Amino acid sequence: MQSYTIGQAARLLGVSPDTARRWADAGRIVTLRDEGGRRLIDGKDLAAFSVELAKGTGGEDDVSYTSVRNAFPGIVTAVKLGDVAAQVEIQAGPHRLVSLLTREAVEELGLEVGMEATARVKSTNVHIDRV
Repeated sequence: MQSYTIGQAARLLGVSPDTARRWADAGRIVTLRDEGGRRLIDGKDLAAFSVELAKGTGGEDDVSYTSVRNAFPGIVTAVKLGDVAAQVEIQAGPHRLVSLLTREAVEELGLEVGMEATARVKSTNVHIDRV
Protein backbone atom coordinates (compact mmCIF):
# COMPACT_ATOMS: atom_id res chain seq x y z
CA MET A 1 0.00 0.00 0.00
CA GLN A 2 1.17 3.49 -0.78
CA SER A 3 2.32 5.75 2.05
CA TYR A 4 2.47 9.54 2.08
CA THR A 5 4.82 12.02 3.69
CA ILE A 6 3.39 14.81 5.82
CA GLY A 7 3.90 17.24 2.93
CA GLN A 8 2.15 15.00 0.41
CA ALA A 9 -0.74 14.40 2.82
CA ALA A 10 -1.06 18.14 3.44
CA ARG A 11 -1.30 18.82 -0.30
CA LEU A 12 -3.96 16.14 -0.76
CA LEU A 13 -5.94 17.43 2.23
CA GLY A 14 -5.68 21.06 1.12
CA VAL A 15 -3.87 22.26 4.27
CA SER A 16 -0.38 23.45 5.14
CA PRO A 17 2.31 20.92 6.16
CA ASP A 18 2.34 22.58 9.61
CA THR A 19 -1.36 21.78 10.03
CA ALA A 20 -0.81 18.17 8.98
CA ARG A 21 2.10 17.92 11.47
CA ARG A 22 -0.07 19.32 14.26
CA TRP A 23 -2.78 16.76 13.45
CA ALA A 24 -0.18 13.99 13.54
CA ASP A 25 1.26 15.29 16.84
CA ALA A 26 -2.26 15.36 18.31
CA GLY A 27 -2.92 11.79 17.15
CA ARG A 28 -5.63 12.72 14.63
CA ILE A 29 -3.57 11.09 11.85
CA VAL A 30 -1.59 7.91 12.58
CA THR A 31 2.00 8.09 11.34
CA LEU A 32 4.88 5.64 11.11
CA ARG A 33 8.59 6.39 10.68
CA ASP A 34 10.61 5.19 7.71
CA GLU A 35 14.30 4.20 7.85
CA GLY A 36 15.29 7.86 7.44
CA GLY A 37 13.07 8.99 10.32
CA ARG A 38 10.43 10.68 8.15
CA ARG A 39 6.84 10.37 9.27
CA LEU A 40 4.64 8.50 6.81
CA ILE A 41 0.86 8.05 6.66
CA ASP A 42 -0.66 4.85 5.27
CA GLY A 43 -2.81 5.54 2.19
CA LYS A 44 -5.91 3.83 3.58
CA ASP A 45 -5.62 5.78 6.84
CA LEU A 46 -5.23 9.03 4.90
CA ALA A 47 -8.25 8.20 2.73
CA ALA A 48 -10.42 7.57 5.79
CA PHE A 49 -9.17 10.74 7.49
CA SER A 50 -9.85 12.85 4.37
CA VAL A 51 -13.47 11.67 4.29
CA GLU A 52 -13.95 12.47 7.99
CA LEU A 53 -12.26 15.85 7.57
CA ALA A 54 -14.52 16.77 4.64
CA LYS A 55 -17.63 16.02 6.70
CA GLY A 56 -16.60 18.77 9.12
CA THR A 57 -16.18 21.56 6.51
CA GLY A 58 -18.49 24.50 6.02
CA GLY A 59 -17.48 27.15 8.56
CA GLU A 60 -16.86 30.81 7.75
CA ASP A 61 -13.11 30.43 8.23
CA ASP A 62 -12.77 27.67 5.62
CA VAL A 63 -10.28 28.23 2.83
CA SER A 64 -11.79 28.67 -0.61
CA TYR A 65 -10.62 25.97 -3.04
CA THR A 66 -10.56 26.36 -6.78
CA SER A 67 -9.89 24.07 -9.70
CA VAL A 68 -6.85 24.90 -11.77
CA ARG A 69 -7.64 23.79 -15.33
CA ASN A 70 -10.37 21.55 -13.88
CA ALA A 71 -7.92 19.16 -12.18
CA PHE A 72 -8.59 17.91 -8.65
CA PRO A 73 -5.60 16.04 -7.17
CA GLY A 74 -6.69 13.89 -4.26
CA ILE A 75 -6.84 10.45 -2.75
CA VAL A 76 -9.04 7.50 -3.76
CA THR A 77 -11.53 6.86 -0.94
CA ALA A 78 -13.74 4.19 -2.56
CA VAL A 79 -13.74 1.82 -5.52
CA LYS A 80 -16.91 -0.12 -6.31
CA LEU A 81 -16.58 -2.69 -9.09
CA GLY A 82 -19.47 -4.15 -11.07
CA ASP A 83 -19.34 -6.70 -13.88
CA VAL A 84 -18.78 -4.01 -16.53
CA ALA A 85 -18.92 -0.62 -14.81
CA ALA A 86 -17.17 0.84 -11.76
CA GLN A 87 -17.50 3.81 -9.45
CA VAL A 88 -14.45 5.64 -8.08
CA GLU A 89 -14.60 8.30 -5.36
CA ILE A 90 -11.81 10.81 -4.81
CA GLN A 91 -11.49 13.22 -1.90
CA ALA A 92 -9.67 16.35 -3.10
CA GLY A 93 -9.43 18.65 -0.08
CA PRO A 94 -13.05 19.39 0.85
CA HIS A 95 -14.31 18.16 -2.54
CA ARG A 96 -15.71 14.63 -3.04
CA LEU A 97 -15.73 13.63 -6.70
CA VAL A 98 -17.36 10.48 -8.05
CA SER A 99 -16.65 9.04 -11.48
CA LEU A 100 -18.45 6.24 -13.28
CA LEU A 101 -16.13 4.41 -15.65
CA THR A 102 -15.52 0.93 -16.98
CA ARG A 103 -14.22 -1.81 -14.75
CA GLU A 104 -11.49 -2.36 -17.32
CA ALA A 105 -10.28 1.26 -16.93
CA VAL A 106 -10.13 0.90 -13.14
CA GLU A 107 -8.14 -2.31 -13.45
CA GLU A 108 -5.76 -0.85 -16.07
CA LEU A 109 -5.08 2.16 -13.82
CA GLY A 110 -4.70 -0.11 -10.79
CA LEU A 111 -6.91 2.18 -8.73
CA GLU A 112 -7.21 1.25 -5.04
CA VAL A 113 -8.37 3.01 -1.90
CA GLY A 114 -5.53 5.08 -0.47
CA MET A 115 -3.70 5.84 -3.68
CA GLU A 116 -3.16 9.30 -5.10
CA ALA A 117 -5.15 10.18 -8.23
CA THR A 118 -6.38 13.26 -10.06
CA ALA A 119 -9.99 13.79 -11.12
CA ARG A 120 -10.26 15.87 -14.29
CA VAL A 121 -13.59 17.48 -15.05
CA LYS A 122 -14.76 18.49 -18.50
CA SER A 123 -18.39 19.44 -18.89
CA THR A 124 -20.37 16.63 -17.21
CA ASN A 125 -17.57 14.04 -17.37
CA VAL A 126 -15.01 13.22 -14.67
CA HIS A 127 -11.82 11.49 -15.86
CA ILE A 128 -9.37 9.81 -13.44
CA ASP A 129 -5.57 10.00 -13.91
CA ARG A 130 -3.33 7.75 -11.85
CA VAL A 131 -0.38 9.65 -10.37
